Amino acid sequence: MMKLRRTGEYFILALIAAFLGVFLLLPIFTVIGVGCDWKLICEVFRNPIYVQGLINSLKIAVTTTLIVFVMSLALALLYDRFEFPGKEWCGLLMLVPMILPPFVGALGFQQILGHYGILNTLLVKLGFSRVDFLGSEYKFWSVCAIEALHLYPIFYLNLVTSLGNMDPALDEAAANLGAGRWKRFVTIKLPLLKSGILAGGSIVLVWSFTELGTPLMFGYTRTTAVQILNGLTELESNPVPYALVLVMLVFSAALYAFSKLVLGRNTAASGKGTMGSRGVVLSGTARFIPPVVFGIVTFCAALPHLALMFSAFSKRYYGTVLPEGFTLEYFEEALSNSLVLPSIVNSLRYSLLAMVIATLCGLAVALASVRWKLRFSAAADVLAMLPLAVPGVVVAFGFLSMSVRYDWAAKCFNPVENPLWLLGIAYAVRRIPYVVRSVSSGLEQTPEELENAAKNFGAGPFKILAKITIPLIAANMLVGGLFAFSFSMLEVSDSLILAQKAQFYPITKALYDLSQILGAGSSIACAFGVWAMLFLAATLAAAGILLGKKIGAIFKF
Repeated sequence: MMKLRRTGEYFILALIAAFLGVFLLLPIFTVIGVGCDWKLICEVFRNPIYVQGLINSLKIAVTTTLIVFVMSLALALLYDRFEFPGKEWCGLLMLVPMILPPFVGALGFQQILGHYGILNTLLVKLGFSRVDFLGSEYKFWSVCAIEALHLYPIFYLNLVTSLGNMDPALDEAAANLGAGRWKRFVTIKLPLLKSGILAGGSIVLVWSFTELGTPLMFGYTRTTAVQILNGLTELESNPVPYALVLVMLVFSAALYAFSKLVLGRNTAASGKGTMGSRGVVLSGTARFIPPVVFGIVTFCAALPHLALMFSAFSKRYYGTVLPEGFTLEYFEEALSNSLVLPSIVNSLRYSLLAMVIATLCGLAVALASVRWKLRFSAAADVLAMLPLAVPGVVVAFGFLSMSVRYDWAAKCFNPVENPLWLLGIAYAVRRIPYVVRSVSSGLEQTPEELENAAKNFGAGPFKILAKITIPLIAANMLVGGLFAFSFSMLEVSDSLILAQKAQFYPITKALYDLSQILGAGSSIACAFGVWAMLFLAATLAAAGILLGKKIGAIFKF
């Protein structure tokens, strides 16, 4: 009986490995197979336009990561060290930037930084000249700013988790021996934070290096991701984009390896001591300083969201700080637009399919590594987390290459005729890591005694799974599924690359097309973006309530 049960578990693990092999590794190797041509690679590095794109992408990644690190570290230390009014709400406040992808938030940011936008209007009122923030001189910094304001919660959540796992007795012992606050921070806290810095920093670094939507919306086209998208139209006559994708993949892997090499592995003990102390209780006016700091940062991060909402509801929003009158006209036009309603239906179909696939795969990987402890389960866990380190542009380009190069893929996953399965699986592969980490967290917190007792009474493995294990981790599965669904609804790279016909456009592709229409197109896109923002906000709020502080574990590689 035991042997039969183990055979079933290994069979499930083999199915998951086969799925990830076909729909994660094969797309990557397809790109590598075509792009691994020294003549094409040399062509990339001989072309000054491609070289400049790589340099700009690296500059964006490094600058964004440094900004995010400074912001996140300050906020995490403030949250961990002090007790203050409203502290329990700060965790939810940190999720505010994530309710809108930077791709959509760029619409709001354009209203803030435009030549007749909010910031320039304020400068004129104060007696200064207008500044072309969206011009070539400042466009780089605008891209870095909006990416940093979107990505800092990932870094922050990892740092807060690392600080929460730290033994306060180490810091107290050093203080008793006369070590100053700065010395204790450098010699004790910072080394123990290495795991959190690596987990958050590597994701932010790779994410900002491969970001497609934000540079595209700002017209900052001299980046590698945008150059890859622009090269899709000439794939048959120009195979250089394959080499460009391969170069991006190598650079992304090098960035991740470099961050891991620099930070190293955190081998110090970091478990909470039994004599752990609570944060310092602030009194007087000082107790309002932390919530004010969190409020200011959240307000800055929410500015694109507010500007997006104002643009969607305003009758006229040109050369003013606040809109001149409000209207629902753009929401009505959005609903009547031929792109909007079909794209919502399409995204619902793609995202529901992605949620089901990601939840089943994530559950199987988590069970194999945490509960069943099968041989090779650690390798499956690493493979399932690989999408966090592999650029979405690379995976999307790989799926497109598969549909061109392999007859079976062209029949089953044709991006022109019906991309349902193609986009559903592509979305799912990118979101499996969230489900794996969420379910693994639930399994680690759930004792095995009930399952062992059921085994002793003769219950089979599937009955135990259905009656005991799944009900106990249902909240974690729900959170993972919510993340998979909501982030799939607003996925950028796969949507822009794999959706070829207007009738199959998902939300983000429709948003991009609407934003390019002169006149009211931008306002209609903003109205459409408000719906997407509210939807994702509700999802993240539910996940934050269900997981609490442990929500940071979802963004760990």
